Amino acid sequence: MLRNTFLHLPGVGEATERRWWRQGRTDWSAALAAAPSREDQRRALEDSLAAHAAGNWSFFDQALSHVHKWRAWGDLKDRAAFVDIETDGRTEPDSITVIGAFDGHRVHHFVADENMQDAADFLEQFPLLVSYNGALFDLPLLRERFTHRLQNHLQLDLRFPLYRLGYRGGLKHIEWQVGLERSAETMGLGGWDAVRLWREWQWGSTEAREVLLAYNAEDVRNLLPLAELVYKQMLAQTPIPQS
Repeated sequence: MLRNTFLHLPGVGEATERRWWRQGRTDWSAALAAAPSREDQRRALEDSLAAHAAGNWSFFDQALSHVHKWRAWGDLKDRAAFVDIETDGRTEPDSITVIGAFDGHRVHHFVADENMQDAADFLEQFPLLVSYNGALFDLPLLRERFTHRLQNHLQLDLRFPLYRLGYRGGLKHIEWQVGLERSAETMGLGGWDAVRLWREWQWGSTEAREVLLAYNAEDVRNLLPLAELVYKQMLAQTPIPQS
């Protein structure tokens, strides 16, 4: 679906994009073959093809609005990491306590004063980073924490397409709306509980460590079915001719 997207081209909105699809300009190559009358559109199509071939995912991250980045899921879902961070209650680079990353198979945890320094190397393997509210919180903080790292990703923040689909509220409320369940030990926990659990962990509570990591693991695991829901429902609303 990413290669069928024209919304990042100058002068192209959703109505124009749909008209192009009806005319047979269903991907960047077909649009170029149709000889766009605008030079800036032609250059943008050529840049899109080159960026995709080179794996320049930051090009699309900067060019597409948050609500439309779901379109990268079809291309990159097998190379996606689902990310969520916990903090000590502050919003400074050194406030991150836990980074959770789910690669679609297992959850990887990177913990302050343990293995936090390994997180950037791990995340840089994945062109697509999926989060909930991560574009406004998690990713900016991670980039501050790991200076000059994590610069070539396409960020899919599910908050924006979910809102467009009519899902409101925080992650836990949306999970409830779509029928995703939490374990008994983490049911009802929220962000400030994660701060409390970190403090208790630092005071020596093994149980607090286990609960905090379980809570974070559920955060990142549940992003996968939410991403699939977003892609399916948004695609159903997108009238591109299907081959």
